[in-house]
Amino acid sequence: MNLNKAIIIGRVTADPQLRTTAGGQPVSSFGIATNRVWTDKSGAKQEETEFHNIVVWGRTAEIAAQYLTKGATVLIEGRLQTRSWTDKTGGQRKTTEIICEKLQLGPRAQGAGPRQRGGGFAGGAKAAPVGKASEEIPTINIDESEEVKAEDLPF
Repeated sequence: MNLNKAIIIGRVTADPQLRTTAGGQPVSSFGIATNRVWTDKSGAKQEETEFHNIVVWGRTAEIAAQYLTKGATVLIEGRLQTRSWTDKTGGQRKTTEIICEKLQLGPRAQGAGPRQRGGGFAGGAKAAPVGKASEEIPTINIDESEEVKAEDLPF
């Protein structure tokens, strides 16, 4: 059995670039930065940032280009793929990318909305405030003496 799966949550490093293939298929590419924080043996806090190249196809590429902007939080689920090519000087180059199969937008900043390809808001004006910066997650309080019923679950 084989498995090629990558799941990352991070911040977009630059606005996605939307292109169209010769066959008319939309494709978008952008970068995501993920951080890892740990405490070393001496007790000092350490942080490391990893950068990932993302490629998105089809309708999802259009959504990514419309709603993602630099600094936005996003969850990407996909597969790893390595490409190789010959550069202008004749050297062999390789890059590993995550080919996005699922994309989930993170919380938007207040007042953020879809962007046009030129980088502005639709209609050239600022969008109306959307509401809270992030949605509230429901809390389930369960008394240990109570029985949990399926119809009481919020999902």
